[in-house]
Amino acid sequence: MINILLEGYDINAAWLFDDLKKYIKPNHTVAVVAFAFRDNRVKTIEDWNLLYGREAGNLYADIIGGFASYGIPESSISFLNYFTDTKDSARQKIEKADIVYFLGGLPDRMMERINEFDLYDTLMRHDGIAMGYSAGAVVQLAEYHLSPDKDYPEFQYYNGLPYLRDFYVEVHYEDTDIQNDAIRRVISERGKTVYATARGAGAILVDNGSVKLLGNVRTFKAPKGN
Repeated sequence: MINILLEGYDINAAWLFDDLKKYIKPNHTVAVVAFAFRDNRVKTIEDWNLLYGREAGNLYADIIGGFASYGIPESSISFLNYFTDTKDSARQKIEKADIVYFLGGLPDRMMERINEFDLYDTLMRHDGIAMGYSAGAVVQLAEYHLSPDKDYPEFQYYNGLPYLRDFYVEVHYEDTDIQNDAIRRVISERGKTVYATARGAGAILVDNGSVKLLGNVRTFKAPKGN
């Protein structure tokens, strides 16, 4: 399996493209998991469409355009729609996809909606490419942490999809005291490496267990014997 953990949806950025084009191919089909939206922002299908819809979605053109850079046409990309998909139609979209793409937002809400749609087992059977940015990056970890911010006022661990178990990720890293305190806590409590992806400038590529850091990523290792 291939896992791609990103900072943003600009997957065609120059510093990413040469590495990702080895994996993302024109014949691939994509299922976009648009489940990480904030409840106070998206309450109806009309709200959802303003973010992800084809006609008026703020993010739609950038997501489609990113994959177009790799030769994947719009017709090969489907969005999981929380308001219109059924459990069965959502499952079929994932089962047909070579790439499952998790969008940013709130990772814990994304996991709750994945479970609401009974998609956990379907996603765990996926053996192609799993990729995502921000929330869509950390949700690929068996356990992830979130350092305090405007959405999450307290440090906490959460359960994600157990594709990756050997490290933790601090997304949107800006070398702040809050982030560095969180990293030290993870190392102390979990004893595993933390990769900190710089805001908008870092990514992690995992090819069947082999980790490659792309762009600006800092590595924080647990002391030996920890």
